[in-house]
Amino acid sequence: MNRRILIVTNTADLHADLVAERLAQRDAPAFRLNLDEFPARYELDIRLARGVWGGVLRYLPTGDALDIARIGAVWTRKTAEFAFASPDLGPQERAYAGKEMEHTLFGLLYGLDCFWMSHPAALRGAMWKGEQLARAAKHGFDVPESVVTNRVDSARAFHAAADGDIVFKTLASPFLGADSVEPEDRVAAGLPTTRIGSEHAGLLDAVAELPCFFQRYVPKRYELRVTVIDDLVFAAKIHSQDDPRTMIDFRDFSAPIRYEATRLPDEIERRCREYVRSYGLAYGAIDLIVTPDDRYVFLENNPAGQFLFVEQLVPEFGMLDAVADRLIAGCRASARGDARTDTHVIA
Repeated sequence: MNRRILIVTNTADLHADLVAERLAQRDAPAFRLNLDEFPARYELDIRLARGVWGGVLRYLPTGDALDIARIGAVWTRKTAEFAFASPDLGPQERAYAGKEMEHTLFGLLYGLDCFWMSHPAALRGAMWKGEQLARAAKHGFDVPESVVTNRVDSARAFHAAADGDIVFKTLASPFLGADSVEPEDRVAAGLPTTRIGSEHAGLLDAVAELPCFFQRYVPKRYELRVTVIDDLVFAAKIHSQDDPRTMIDFRDFSAPIRYEATRLPDEIERRCREYVRSYGLAYGAIDLIVTPDDRYVFLENNPAGQFLFVEQLVPEFGMLDAVADRLIAGCRASARGDARTDTHVIA
């Protein structure tokens, strides 16, 4: 294969480690761009000639070099703050350098004519939870009744209309910004999805500070993590109701709840696949609730979400292999000139 796969991530990404191993086993060694080492441990030399960027990106510790013109597929996994050779940059110098590197790197990558899993423009377009819910409804999913408000009377009315049973969720991140500040500035580690019953109604006064996101509580029989890798769909049944710690939010991994492979109804599988494709994504991790009356309720899509925790609990899925195989197939298609290079177009 005369094209190479580029993995854009950071040094702490175990997903990338394991997929890179599988790519090497298939004689398709990837070039890894760790953003938390860039540009300090990389050398970049590119030029625009006849409207096309070309040149070399080299990883200095190993000497591995990537010919920009030979990139056939890109897997965008994780972001990170850039690293610079000088340890004593001032705040303004670091801010300037970071912006320059962002424009340098993504000004190059955005224009690559290759297979993407997934294009940064598609990832950004797919990240907004409010839009996700509206789009899911258009694709035929049930979605929870939701409200975003900083009016106390509106929040109280929504709570009352839901018989005093709603949940609060963060729209951006459950870490409450803790991952964006220095450790000494953190006041909370995070907040999972939180049920607000009648006894907590007084907390709704806090919405006056900023608009907050609430949904009517949806009873669960079990939950689903549906991972879409291009045309493949892997559905994991999560028995979240087996343990009090995971009844509201299954992401408490201290609880030994069961995960098992399951087959989705054909119509639900089709909706999941088409939903991910509608953003121009080649990957998505969708969270669904299955209610006691067998309704499939959409919660959210994670356009670059984790899948390794599911793979470890349901190893027969083979999702690491599926990602590796799809990147190789996309790379080969790119070499033939028939890769799906329009995957960043959002419908």
